[in-house]
Amino acid sequence: MRRKGLRKMELKTVMFDMDGVLFDSMKNHALCWHKTMEHFGMHMSQQEAYMHEGRTGAGTINIVSQRERGIEATEEEIKNIYEYKSELFNKQPEAKPMAGALELLNKVKGDGIIPMVVTGSGQKTLLERLHRNFPGIFCKELMVTAFDVKYGKPNPEPYLMGLQKGGNLNISNSMVVENAPLGVEAGVASGCFTVAVNTGPLPDSVLTDKGADILFHSMQELSDSWSDLYEVFSHEQIQTEA
Repeated sequence: MRRKGLRKMELKTVMFDMDGVLFDSMKNHALCWHKTMEHFGMHMSQQEAYMHEGRTGAGTINIVSQRERGIEATEEEIKNIYEYKSELFNKQPEAKPMAGALELLNKVKGDGIIPMVVTGSGQKTLLERLHRNFPGIFCKELMVTAFDVKYGKPNPEPYLMGLQKGGNLNISNSMVVENAPLGVEAGVASGCFTVAVNTGPLPDSVLTDKGADILFHSMQELSDSWSDLYEVFSHEQIQTEA
């Protein structure tokens, strides 16, 4: 593992993305974004939705609107489009937790590290879903959602906000776990050690090219490797790039 300028880790928190990391929900999101844009006379393929993952809803809508119509969406249009997409999403079968996610979260907590959620989602049922599927793991005060930030991923603001909410932590105190290119980009830009977990259809290179420090192919693989990874942070110095 190599990371420019990062010399010592005293891990106190791990900041997890939600969709595609904690929940196997990206297939539903991709389908609903595609159907929503078609409904409003615009086009977004399901594959493209994976590339926008982690961006705020308003940000995604404006990118597509500018491309398809040559103008930004109005606030009212954004509200209507996102509400339509949310209604479609809520009609989908509820996404199951990612295999290995709860196991990993329990290991993280068992090592005395605080798990946090940093997501571009604005779902009102977010906290209830997290409590139901991951009981006793997360608390509202240690979550960053679309309502907390102005810019969203790939801007580092969500993860910088996470450091602040975690107790004004230093980047050497936190790790980011992401599955999306924009999320990896945001994690790297924040300065935190960034773990990519490729749970979707995109090639590994899309995540590594964004600067991920290490890549796993499932949450189960990350969970199985957690003890070794944590050992590095606990007892060794992370090497810097030449």
